[in-house]
Amino acid sequence: MKIMLSAGEASGDVHGATLAVEMKKLSPSIELFGMGGDKMAAAGVRIVRNYKDYNVMGVVEVVKNLRRIFKLLEDLTEIARVEKPDLLVLIDYPDFNWRLAKRVKKFGIKILSYIPPSAWAWRKGRAADCAKIADEFIAIFPFELPVYQQAGAKISFLGNPLVDAVKTQFTFREAKKYFGVRKSDKVILLMPGSRRQEIKLLLPEMLNAAKILSKLKPARFFLPVADSVDETEIKRQIENSGVAITLTKNYRYDLMKIADAAMATSGTVILEAALMDLPCVVLYKMARLNYFIGKMLVDIENFSLPNILMGKKIQPELLQDEVTGERIAEEILKICRNREKVVADLKTACAKLGEPGAAERIAKKILQVAEN
Repeated sequence: MKIMLSAGEASGDVHGATLAVEMKKLSPSIELFGMGGDKMAAAGVRIVRNYKDYNVMGVVEVVKNLRRIFKLLEDLTEIARVEKPDLLVLIDYPDFNWRLAKRVKKFGIKILSYIPPSAWAWRKGRAADCAKIADEFIAIFPFELPVYQQAGAKISFLGNPLVDAVKTQFTFREAKKYFGVRKSDKVILLMPGSRRQEIKLLLPEMLNAAKILSKLKPARFFLPVADSVDETEIKRQIENSGVAITLTKNYRYDLMKIADAAMATSGTVILEAALMDLPCVVLYKMARLNYFIGKMLVDIENFSLPNILMGKKIQPELLQDEVTGERIAEEILKICRNREKVVADLKTACAKLGEPGAAERIAKKILQVAEN
């Protein structure tokens, strides 16, 4: 059996790697190939194109790189035609992946969408369009199902793999010792994301917030750096800020577990933090043109996953011009004063992600679709 995977960003690489490991366990002879990154490669996927060579965010950035992106689309289409996989699995990354799916479907290759486009939030008509292309859909959040079911899609929710993946390796005491944190220390994390644009737009205000907080109360500030990130720009900004920030690479979940609060870019990391009982001030900021376009298209009250799961704001969100050092610092202090209540709400939100074992259940489903 041969399955092609297409993941175009860091989170997709993680999801793809998790699925690859489980599929290899269930079917050791399976051949997996496609677009992904280092984690998928380590999990046994033959990487024909590395997403890092093409990863851009936002309308403006995409337009600038259109020629390269269309060349990538042509290359992967031809690879699919030659390789003739039993199934193409789209892992998130919708704007690119669904163009690929349309082309590949013409070869009689079955399509499965894992983490389908967020039709529940914007462009709801996409659900019907996608239902005409994909044979199966697998969602990782329960709130994604209704809009696709109404569109006639064959969609299932089998749980969220993060429930299994987000685990500590140390005890609480061991983690504090490893990171050099004393019992009396307040630990605040800065998590600006892995994309260059996010770091450029959000890290300066995070550092401003850290500077304000350091004057108000003693605190230790840590910034966990993703493997795919070049530290040069981060180190330059930290040096210019004059704030003592400790950069870390390893044991990210253990660091989250011992932290009191975090300021973080909206995305999967917010849910990872929630699973570690870490409240966040959730931030998002983009180029003004991107924001203007997005504001016209998106129709949601909350943009961070724990808040969406709960259907209400259980932790603060700051968007665009609200993202200032002063506001971030103010919200961090509020979290620290009401931390017990926020953590209780985060636990309730995470309970909606399903039971452990989701990755195995999803891998079984993918293999079934490929075999049928």
